[in-house]
Amino acid sequence: MKDDSIRRRDAAPTGRADGRKRTGKLGEDAACAHLEAAGLTIVERNWRCRIGEIDIIASREGILHFIEVRTRRAGGRFGTAAESVDRRKQSKVTAAAQFYLRQAGVIQCRFDVVAITLDSQDAIVELNYLESAF
Repeated sequence: MKDDSIRRRDAAPTGRADGRKRTGKLGEDAACAHLEAAGLTIVERNWRCRIGEIDIIASREGILHFIEVRTRRAGGRFGTAAESVDRRKQSKVTAAAQFYLRQAGVIQCRFDVVAITLDSQDAIVELNYLESAF
């Protein structure tokens, strides 16, 4: 007999997980549109390696931009989108970027953040592109 009251630690409730994925995709789509309008070329989206994931890799004038996208709802309890890119997240993105750079043979890069706030109807309230954020 299977006990449904015991849930694996990594198994998030479907509704919440789907909502977070949807919010994340909305933010990444908006970030890509903003970056392209700013003259960057999107090279990769959701690039993964054994070390971690990079949301967006873009380039402009021979420089690779490793971009972390954070999307939050207005009035959230956990601080702003930009504040959520803590030292731990910066370290993970940096390590994954180093892995990418070794494969690509590129030397010049920078680490940017796109911080997005959405209202309850998924409209963008604020979008901040923080170049050379870390």
